[in-house]
Order: sequence, then structure tokens, then C-alpha cells
Amino acid sequence: MSKLSDDKRDDLDDGKFAFPKERKEPLEDASHVRNAIARFNQVKGVNDDERDAAWKRIKAAAKKYDVEVSEKSWREIGKD
Repeated sequence: MSKLSDDKRDDLDDGKFAFPKERKEPLEDASHVRNAIARFNQVKGVNDDERDAAWKRIKAAAKKYDVEVSEKSWREIGKD
């Protein structure tokens, strides 16, 4: 995954994060999108509505960066 410097991360608009209020899981490129999916269930202190909104942002970023997402919902993450 590409590394964001602290300065670059601080300069990102809130809309560039899956969880903008918490500024968690940046969606800056394909590797960050894959990481946001992998770490989605590790984000603490958010409710289901915030997770639904974050999932929509992740899906939009995945489409933008051509990242395949097999899950239709965040509730499917980690379920085989």
C-alpha cells in the first residue's frame, strides 16, 4: 500500500475518507480502498448508519480505482 505522509493525510478533504468524521480509512488510491475494506470492521465508535455511508464511499472509490469488491454489503465482510 502506498504510504500517506502525515502532512498529506492532514491535507485530505473529509470526503476522501470512508469515515470522514473520524478521518479513518483514506480512499486515496486502489491500495487504500483495498485496505479500507480489509480494516472496515476494525473501526470503532461508529454506528450502522455511519457504516452504511462509509460502505457507499468505499464502493464509489472502488469503482473509480477499478477495485473489485465481491461483497454487496459491509455486513458480508469476512463471511465465507
